[in-house]
Amino acid sequence: MRAAILTLSDKGARGERIDESGPRLAAWLADKGVQTVQALVIPDDMDTIVETLVEWADADLADLILTTGGTGVSPRDVTPEATQRVVERAIPGIGELMRLKSLEKTPMASLSRAMAGIRGQSLIINLPGSPKAALENLEAVWPVIGHAVEKIRGDESDCGGRFN
Repeated sequence: MRAAILTLSDKGARGERIDESGPRLAAWLADKGVQTVQALVIPDDMDTIVETLVEWADADLADLILTTGGTGVSPRDVTPEATQRVVERAIPGIGELMRLKSLEKTPMASLSRAMAGIRGQSLIINLPGSPKAALENLEAVWPVIGHAVEKIRGDESDCGGRFN
């Protein structure tokens, strides 16, 4: 599986903050045998996010595109809206599962607006900006990611009994 990681951070894009989430996600993915083919830090700007996600998905750059940051409620947190503009089909259960698991740790998880969906043959998932929360959320949904990617890429085998 190939992954791309897009970090959304105004300060990170200006060089005022070092991105910790992207490298930690890439290291975690590497431990799972997933190659990170692209990692980029851009500002919390709707048009830039949309352009980058479209470019990556339409070029079939990665099977899995992870965003980190911009999923909260501050005025510059626009990642879910940008993702909604990009995806062709939403997968609400991924965001729901991330919030469910995160609520076991903090009530602040109820403020997460993270979502997931499909564009072309890429699965796009929004993760929180904090390195700890990004990894916890990815871990929460990891059991379904491989299956989702296989199905998005056209696997026609039966799904029944996969997790039994």
